[in-house]
Amino acid sequence: MQTTIKLTVNGRARTVEVDSRMILADMLRDQLRLTGTHIGCGTGNCGACTVMLDGRTVKSCCVLAADADGADVLTVEGLYTSPDDLHPIQQAFIANQGLQCGYCTPGMILSAKQLLDANPDPTEDDIRHGISGNLCRCTGYHFILESIQDAARVLRGEPSAPSASITGLRADDVAG
Repeated sequence: MQTTIKLTVNGRARTVEVDSRMILADMLRDQLRLTGTHIGCGTGNCGACTVMLDGRTVKSCCVLAADADGADVLTVEGLYTSPDDLHPIQQAFIANQGLQCGYCTPGMILSAKQLLDANPDPTEDDIRHGISGNLCRCTGYHFILESIQDAARVLRGEPSAPSASITGLRADDVAG
């Protein structure tokens, strides 16, 4: 059965005709062509499909599109205005090699956004907890943690400080 829903996606009002059984991830990808929302497991375990729904992260493979009627949805595409004007979290993921293969990146970035909106100065444990619903297939959590720490600095108004581990420097080289 088809149903019409109205929602705001990345700040833009949208009206979409969806099958009542369609999941939000499929609507975003297939109907709105927002392919930054990835589908990994399809069961809510991996976090690749994470988006923000009314300001909170959700696994969009576990939300029916019809249930998003009237909601505000933010995808990774909604964080930037152009490739030259990335959100500080996106920029930090690039600067700190947090992207790796890129499959988990959109979900990680949105989980990081929710964390940093609530806690601008997180500890490493806070970050690990904040992204715990997102799995990285590359097992590169070290670079992801460094990316989020760097983004937190920038969002607090401090200068970016990409990790020495990604610049090819050793701790002895930067210690003095």
